[in-house]
Amino acid sequence: MNIALLGYGKMGKTIEKIATERGHKIVLTVDKDDKEYDVSVADIAIDFSIPSAAVNNITKCFNAGVPIVSGTTGWLDHYDQIIELCKEKKGGFIYASNYSLGVNLFFELNKKLAQMMNPIEGYDIHMEEIHHTQKLDAPSGTAITLAEGIIENSTKTAWQLDQGDTQTIPINAKRIENVPGTHTVTYTSPVDDIEIKHTAHNRQGFALGAVIAAEWLVGKTGIYGMKDVLGL
Repeated sequence: MNIALLGYGKMGKTIEKIATERGHKIVLTVDKDDKEYDVSVADIAIDFSIPSAAVNNITKCFNAGVPIVSGTTGWLDHYDQIIELCKEKKGGFIYASNYSLGVNLFFELNKKLAQMMNPIEGYDIHMEEIHHTQKLDAPSGTAITLAEGIIENSTKTAWQLDQGDTQTIPINAKRIENVPGTHTVTYTSPVDDIEIKHTAHNRQGFALGAVIAAEWLVGKTGIYGMKDVLGL
């Protein structure tokens, strides 16, 4: 594949390395200050940019007929608008808050645990996410996806940053130097705790998952997620 990398920070460079090792070619790199570029030179684009650039990057791809895999979080206020544009332009699109294969298995485990815990009385739930200090949004997109998975399978109705009540899930977001990403879901009662946790050791898992998603999406139209890529 000929790949356009939209966002050329640490994550973009890791994706470049893995994609090249898998036999693909990087034909375009777009950094945060690059406003004008021709994405049509690529077979597919992978976007790990910044929240303020993501909508423009995705729109350019749809207008150029280039399918795009987006891993940028913090722009989802515009998600419905992007989905409508994708349908209008008959584009190909995958958005995931986290492309790690392990995290996507963790998403499914989280939903199953929420189903099991829902009828059990006496447990409070809270979440914690820890990321590197360069991460701009809080809570993380991964934490939000986990919270939404719980809400779908329990009586909880919403999540809230740092605090919660009987109907909401509190998410504590921490920023610590050189932490790729740790997410913990804890059910607490007076007698015990039940906890599931995913700890990323580096960016390799995120980058590999994004490249695998791009390999799967190239040549397709429609709106997909990592469940489709992994057949979950």
